[in-house]
Amino acid sequence: MTPVMPGSGQSGIGLALIGCGTIGRIRAELAREHPGIAWLGLADRNAEVAQQLGHDTDADFVTTDTEALLARPEVTAVIVATDEQEHVDPVMRAVSYGFPLFIEKPLATDPVESASVLAAIEANGVDAVIGYTNRFRRRFLTTKQRLRDGQIGEVTTVMTRALMNRMVVYATLSKAADRSNLTPMVVSGTHSLDMSMWLMEGKTPVEVYARSNDTLLGEWGTKDATLGIFTMDDGTLFSMGISWALPVVWPGAVYGLEIGIVGTKGVIDIEDTHRDVIVASEIPQPAGYRSRGFEAPAARHVDFLGSYPPGDISDGMLWGPMREETLTWFNRLSKGFATPHATAAEGHRNLMLTMAMDLSARTGKAIKLPIEPEQLLEA
Repeated sequence: MTPVMPGSGQSGIGLALIGCGTIGRIRAELAREHPGIAWLGLADRNAEVAQQLGHDTDADFVTTDTEALLARPEVTAVIVATDEQEHVDPVMRAVSYGFPLFIEKPLATDPVESASVLAAIEANGVDAVIGYTNRFRRRFLTTKQRLRDGQIGEVTTVMTRALMNRMVVYATLSKAADRSNLTPMVVSGTHSLDMSMWLMEGKTPVEVYARSNDTLLGEWGTKDATLGIFTMDDGTLFSMGISWALPVVWPGAVYGLEIGIVGTKGVIDIEDTHRDVIVASEIPQPAGYRSRGFEAPAARHVDFLGSYPPGDISDGMLWGPMREETLTWFNRLSKGFATPHATAAEGHRNLMLTMAMDLSARTGKAIKLPIEPEQLLEA
């Protein structure tokens, strides 16, 4: 890839950020730290939210009109950080300009729309990456290199387990009018699926069989948990399970993940549960999941430090994988080198696999892969 060419004679990246909520704020604040960002523009449908972030980051341009932002001559790259169900329009608008893109996952929550977005990205030759922050945790980067180096031989089995408390459900679904595709797999299980597929690079799923239950969260229009098993084209087995129905007082701020990888000559066992540093206090701890307008339904007095996926604040600055992910993307734009970011094609694949897993759970049948987006939509 080639570095971004600056607009209007500016000597750096002109960044347009669409969506000024929790994650958009983090990306914007990190942008203001990076010397390669010459211009920062913000857009959000909520004028007050946009203006506040514009003030806090000394943004050069703030608007509620996405098109007005993208049409600015200073813009050379775009971050889309809107809510999950609102990605398609701003992404397609940015693609029409040919800007490099950073898109918070997923490309879309509708499989047909996701395929259309991917087709547009590829047809226009756009360099688009998807926000899978776990790829920038040191333990996973190290594991990836060990696998590249063949340190455990050929991988034959991968097992993952993800546990989350219900605050993500409450915060995410309370903002959505249509919850039909907002399942634990599509919204959150996609992270552990992406990580496992990244670590199994070169292996292709040919079948998935899954089961779900909805004892607690059925009234929210979603599932409590989904468990499934994939068969890969070379016979490798990949099992994964996610529950986002744990009590709101569960000490993990958001995500706890365990992965076991068995090879012909060794094994890698990863515990990304953050149980190594625990705070227990009479003083209520931060809610963990942070989202616009969200108030935690109960106080948490025990916390697994480091379990908030973006990272943690120290002395007013965010430290952790989202810093690495964002700044590495800025360097990708400036220098043109390859990075660990998920591609748009991988993002679409992840959506298709999570939805195929949900379909198997609904029908009680194994699903042959690959499956067409239209088949998933009809189902």
